[in-house]
Amino acid sequence: MRVLIVGAGIDGLTAALALRRRGFAVTVFEQAAELRELGAGLQLGPNGTRVLIDLGLGEAMERVVCSAAGKEIRLWNTGQSWKLFDLGEQAVERYGAPYWMVHRGDFQSVLLQAAPDLVRCGAVCTGFMQDDRGVTLNLADGEQVRGDVLVGADGVHSRIRQQIFGARPARFTGLMAWRGLVPMQRLPDHQRRPVGANWVGRGGHVVTYPLRQGEMLNFVGVVERADWQIESWTERGTPDECARDLAGWHADVQRIIRNIETPYKWALLGRDPLSRLHEDRVALLGDAAHPMLPFLAQGANMAIEDGMVLARCLTAEADPVAALRRYDAARLARATRAVLGSLDNAARFHNPALGEAAGAAAYVDREWQPQKVMQRYDWAYEYDAVTAPV
Repeated sequence: MRVLIVGAGIDGLTAALALRRRGFAVTVFEQAAELRELGAGLQLGPNGTRVLIDLGLGEAMERVVCSAAGKEIRLWNTGQSWKLFDLGEQAVERYGAPYWMVHRGDFQSVLLQAAPDLVRCGAVCTGFMQDDRGVTLNLADGEQVRGDVLVGADGVHSRIRQQIFGARPARFTGLMAWRGLVPMQRLPDHQRRPVGANWVGRGGHVVTYPLRQGEMLNFVGVVERADWQIESWTERGTPDECARDLAGWHADVQRIIRNIETPYKWALLGRDPLSRLHEDRVALLGDAAHPMLPFLAQGANMAIEDGMVLARCLTAEADPVAALRRYDAARLARATRAVLGSLDNAARFHNPALGEAAGAAAYVDREWQPQKVMQRYDWAYEYDAVTAPV
């Protein structure tokens, strides 16, 4: 069976590796002329890392990730902190796999090094046709490539999704995000701890965590701002503009912002979950299937799960159409839960109760009590895409 994958991101490459291990002929078509280091940090929960370990990538990933010791909640103006959960040995004991923090470019490089022969760069997809015997991928240079299955892993602006479902509207959430990287050596000792922090506060929230064996700090600052609605990862801003958006926040936050060389900004758009993730011989993965806001740290993990489950379903069924029906049944409800959970966290992180110190502490105590944290995250971390029923 020949599988054509559009997009050499995390989802497409994970799927390609999982499929190749099961004996499929796989080609990944990437529109970029060359794959460059883009993006910033990603958080990989146990549900994602156990798949990567199963694919034989554990040692390679350990050379580029940072294994944080824990995660905490911090209050925007006072810096008061609450421990959220342990991400070190307790995470492995509890979930059976580690919690990793990694630069997107480093992660993509590990995937590419494991499958250098599977990717065709400079191959721009313009659409597809399918019939009872297979599917044809159309490329911008006029070439047509025939396969048994087509996988759309081409991101939030997916051409494959648009051909199946049309141009579905995206809603501006009223939120804009800043992101950037800071060398740890520029920060004082107390900000170099190997922990992830979710700063919650008035009109915004900030997420920080270490990358590259603790050499870099990843920064994401989300603010309520309606004048920037460009959904792009490559739009540059300035440290001064970022600092103005987070004026009044704790000195630790301000210090990080001052040490970002080039902060980038992007508008956060929301999309309704799809009713299905395939059409006959064509399936969608990752952001093409279920784009979500970055407030549950599950976007990359869901993409990794998708790739593994797709490979297992195609292995279990000789008929590609029946296999993709299995994939849809195995993934739709779980991916939708992640999309809605991300929306839920957006309201939690920006609750008006966080504006004043007294009310804020009580709100954090209530919303991040251990039982509620378990309800919000255990369902994600405990899932095993390698063995779950398909």
